[in-house]
Amino acid sequence: MIAKIVKGESFSGVLKYILDPAKETELLGSEGVRTKNRDTIIRSFEAQAQLNPRVVKNVYHISLNFSSKDKDKITNELMRQIANEYMAQMGLVETQFIIGRHHDKEHPHIHICCNRVNNYGKTISDKNDRFRSEAICKELTLKHGLYYAQGKENVKEHRLKEPDKTKYEIYNVLKNSVPKSRDWKELVHYLNSEKVEFEFVYKGQSKVIQGIKLSKNGFSFSGSKIDRAFSFSKIDAQFKENSKYLANHTFSSTDQPIQKSEPMPLQPFDDFQIDFLSNLSTGKKHEDDLNLKNKKKKKPDFGISF
Repeated sequence: MIAKIVKGESFSGVLKYILDPAKETELLGSEGVRTKNRDTIIRSFEAQAQLNPRVVKNVYHISLNFSSKDKDKITNELMRQIANEYMAQMGLVETQFIIGRHHDKEHPHIHICCNRVNNYGKTISDKNDRFRSEAICKELTLKHGLYYAQGKENVKEHRLKEPDKTKYEIYNVLKNSVPKSRDWKELVHYLNSEKVEFEFVYKGQSKVIQGIKLSKNGFSFSGSKIDRAFSFSKIDAQFKENSKYLANHTFSSTDQPIQKSEPMPLQPFDDFQIDFLSNLSTGKKHEDDLNLKNKKKKKPDFGISF
């Protein structure tokens, strides 16, 4: 199970999407709203939001997505239970919400709309909500014995639409080029060869780098928006690891240079540090070749020459 969180300002837009008849929506649960029809639900949310008009982004829209491998075990009751457990652990309590299940995609999924202005006019905190959400999703997935998809590696690329399609293309380029790069110059060379434009983002008018921006097909993303592993600081730290690795592994003229890293899953629920080099297949092959050569060089114990 994975979650996607969006915060916004329009209950009308979110609820019209969740309750769209074309999505074959089933309303699995609600709290604090009049459910006579879509308009009464919208007005209920909007009325409570007025208890604290200072909260600009008062709409919490969360989708909980389950693997298609679990579709036979995912019942409405289980979805409702998981949604309630998720909201409780996220601190989305004592506030309005609705839970709607859609049937428009291959994988089971639900949409939750919550009011960030609670029943007492207080603001529900969104501090570190994405980090907390990922940890909670993993916990609930394991608790209920569901299939755990490893991040972006399980994305169905053919179903992506813009700008997600381009975002995923850039993700793949970074995933394959960062492990092979020793510095920003090398990385930019790889990116440009794949028609990805690159630029640093500076703090104010200073020369202090605070991020990176990547562009393709008319769409632009910060590195951390592509994936947390691709923020400026994490890529920069990875270059140091890459240089250390290459410095400790000298290649002879007969050895094959590192050309490509094997695809490997990003782990969003650990410390968000990815050891890009752990699965470099050619690096491992090189080590195996060296071990084999060393074995061949050893003199036999029985004095037999070959």
